[in-house]
Amino acid sequence: MTERAYFEKPSVAKVGNVEIGSGKVVVISGPCSVEGRDLMMESARLVKDAGAQILRGGAYKPRTSPYTFQGFGVEGLAQLKDAGEAFNLPVVSEIMDAAHLPAFVDHKIDMLQIGARNMQNFTMLKSIAAAGIPILLKRALSGTVDEWLYSAEYCSAFGSPQVILCERGIRTYEPATRNTLDLTVLPLLREWTHLPIIVDPAHAVGVARYIRPLAAASIAAGADGLIVEAHPRPEIARSDKDQALMPNELADIVGDARVQAAVTGRSFHP
Repeated sequence: MTERAYFEKPSVAKVGNVEIGSGKVVVISGPCSVEGRDLMMESARLVKDAGAQILRGGAYKPRTSPYTFQGFGVEGLAQLKDAGEAFNLPVVSEIMDAAHLPAFVDHKIDMLQIGARNMQNFTMLKSIAAAGIPILLKRALSGTVDEWLYSAEYCSAFGSPQVILCERGIRTYEPATRNTLDLTVLPLLREWTHLPIIVDPAHAVGVARYIRPLAAASIAAGADGLIVEAHPRPEIARSDKDQALMPNELADIVGDARVQAAVTGRSFHP
């Protein structure tokens, strides 16, 4: 059950050696897509050096245009996991099809990301949940809070009790940014559910220079953590380069998160 009324206190999801929802703020980062072994290793190093705790990277990429880079698939999972192990970082990657689940299991991916486009793909949710791996469930572009929580309920009911909600912005009439970051859901969700909540300001705004203030606002509003994209050289990134943070920018966001955690009576995950 995902309803808050059934739990005495908020739940904690364990991703590798990292706990999300334990009162310690977490930062997940890495490139939008896995783009090669050497670049993935370089990305993992910058994530580790910045002080983030979980490495992200897309092996399968849902792209609006069929002509853009779609990811390296199974080889991308291998490169991501190798980079994570090299720097003692658990890893998360988006799964787009239940048929891909055996590859994620074989490569010991620590957390499965359900992207916004698949939030209500209930058949897929049930199949993936059966693996019992922690799930990062992103809110759909036009998903209501009720719909989002029902999707989380599918994951929980069919085998994955460790579900982390991810607010990543919703589609509104405003075209100035990629999406509209809905921070109003954070206090609302605290009343409605016991699940941990993280925020993805990168996909909300879509412009790297606007991410830092939104990240700070997210932690101040009560988020358990952040997920942001970082790349050693954003100008050559094969996907979402406009919202990819440079190494110093990621370090600044991690530094802000440490301060925001302390100000809000929490700590930063070691």
